[in-house]
Amino acid sequence: MQERLDAFMARAIAAYYATHNPFADFTTSPEVSQMFGELLGAWAAETWHTMGRPHPVLLAEIGPGRGTLIADATRQIARIAPDFAAAAQIHFIETSPRLREIQRGRVPYATWHDDIATLPPGPMILFANEFLDALPIRQFVHRNATWNERYVEGENFVLVPCELPGPPPVEAMFEGILVERCEQGVAWTARLAARLAAQGGAALIIDYGPSRPTALNTLQALRGGKGANPLADPGSADITAHVDFPAIAEAARAGGCATWGAIEQGTFLTRLGIAQRLQALQAANPADHDKLNNAADRLVAPARMGQLFKVLAVTSPGLPCPPGLDA
Repeated sequence: MQERLDAFMARAIAAYYATHNPFADFTTSPEVSQMFGELLGAWAAETWHTMGRPHPVLLAEIGPGRGTLIADATRQIARIAPDFAAAAQIHFIETSPRLREIQRGRVPYATWHDDIATLPPGPMILFANEFLDALPIRQFVHRNATWNERYVEGENFVLVPCELPGPPPVEAMFEGILVERCEQGVAWTARLAARLAAQGGAALIIDYGPSRPTALNTLQALRGGKGANPLADPGSADITAHVDFPAIAEAARAGGCATWGAIEQGTFLTRLGIAQRLQALQAANPADHDKLNNAADRLVAPARMGQLFKVLAVTSPGLPCPPGLDA
């Protein structure tokens, strides 16, 4: 049976998250070090001030994993911005009952939602860390002067002639070039932008992918923490693809918002003061000096997470450039 790639991915991803512990296969930035969540908490506090200090304000995260990011962020917010802490209402967008239980143990003061549509009205600051990469994609191949879509048949791809949705990248007319489209990611961003434009606020999207359009195959899978065939044994591996940040930014602007970035995660965290936070933690925990240093290096070093991961901010009209995104 032939199945379009995005349908295959949706089925495999749902089965994987229903039956597996994803944290056994990958480690996200919040789990690398508390510094990540703390710096994002400080970012949110400063962004809240530029929004005019609304009270109440939603502090939301989509795909919050173990809840580590918000737990670290709110601890830092309580320390440096108690007025923001008093105004913030914590909301998680999470569909997995198993992950909700884990998050509840870490952030019991949150409110949970299945979708962004059920969030209460009002100004909002939202984090989306490694959310978009888990959304299904479609793939198209240019061959013999014809666009073909990749379908899955067993553990192999088959090509079905089609029309390419949307404009191709400049280099995409060359023979054999592959183009990816994440329609769910674009649609989600459009909904987010519409809400922010109407009700005010900002979103911080952090994920891995290029900052400029490309024509590459980025489909990948992790099984047991190692690379695997994404088409084999669906539901047994974490399947992802790189985020098309130019397409996401375009969708946000079409929805009435401004965008800032995307810039490399290492640059962003450096501008937010990770070096200073590292020194403070090392001074307070001298026994963990090397461990903390390695964690910071993992987050910012170009050869590790610092270059591959990008940061894009989406803001409602009239807000200035958010912290860390300015040149």
